[in-house]
Amino acid sequence: MRRLISTGSPFEKTAGYSRAVVQGDWCFVAGTTGYDYTTMTMPDTVEAQARNCLETISGALKQGGFELADVVRAHYYITDQNDVDKVFPILGEYFGDIRPAATMVVCLLNKPEMKIEVEVTALRRGATGL
Repeated sequence: MRRLISTGSPFEKTAGYSRAVVQGDWCFVAGTTGYDYTTMTMPDTVEAQARNCLETISGALKQGGFELADVVRAHYYITDQNDVDKVFPILGEYFGDIRPAATMVVCLLNKPEMKIEVEVTALRRGATGL
């Protein structure tokens, strides 16, 4: 059974995507930037944006019946190589004990105010056959 998860972001409808898609024991969370979707504001710092990304992702996972501990893969996209060491400790706060397979790429993002984007894939712990 396929279930679509939304955070209410206007981007989801405009661009035609879901924040997350649950398919069986899997949850695929779309690339998530640092917006605070309740106020549609973007913090200035990469640290605050990283925390917003991870809180939005955590909320989407919960809506789908998952937890951060279910995350098995993470992709991090960051716009400034000098910010890497600023976000590593934050990523460690959220994923330090979970330790998903992860990749970080330095690149441009869709809007100049975006400094980081995070995408994760989760597999429900205890899923049959695992």
